[in-house]
Amino acid sequence: MKKITLITMTLAVIASLALFTSCKGKTNPAPEPEVAAETETAACDAADCLKAVENYLTAEVGPSYAQGEYCIPSVTVVACDDSNADDIRVWGDFWVYNYKLTGDVLETVSGGNHPGLMHLKKTDSGYEVTAFDQVADGHDFEASAKEIFGDNYEAFSAVLSNADAREEVRRQAISCFVKNQGLTAAQYQDYGWPARQINP
Repeated sequence: MKKITLITMTLAVIASLALFTSCKGKTNPAPEPEVAAETETAACDAADCLKAVENYLTAEVGPSYAQGEYCIPSVTVVACDDSNADDIRVWGDFWVYNYKLTGDVLETVSGGNHPGLMHLKKTDSGYEVTAFDQVADGHDFEASAKEIFGDNYEAFSAVLSNADAREEVRRQAISCFVKNQGLTAAQYQDYGWPARQINP
């Protein structure tokens, strides 16, 4: 079974965040992610799978929150099992944020965390998400997370507890989106918190 581990996929996530929103420009392309040799012939191309996950979060999850001008998902992949091209499984910590642009600040309007398991399949045009098993809220969270993540639960817990790494993934996603969309934003801000620089 080809399985992309936490370390490999985290590197791929960070390196390929630009690809989520076609951030790789024609004149200044971002470097391709370095993927371990065992994944070179994998059924799931990491960047394309991650793009499909982002598209799903934007289209299916983002609208469930108060709307802003822009929806920018933030994805940390915990593990990926691509042994079955018809059911590629991606476990991750998935966040959705809706923003409005005020001056040069992207202000958070709404958003939330949706960890779980994405099921994808390869199509003629790339990949698409066919199902999403979400971790339950409230007192059922831990039991649900253990059931969904299984052997990957410990890795998920490590991701969940690392707020600094999660914020860096979010910042890079915002940076890519701003560049791709040609926005004037230089900062982003959650309600009640100081603004953060997008490109410190």
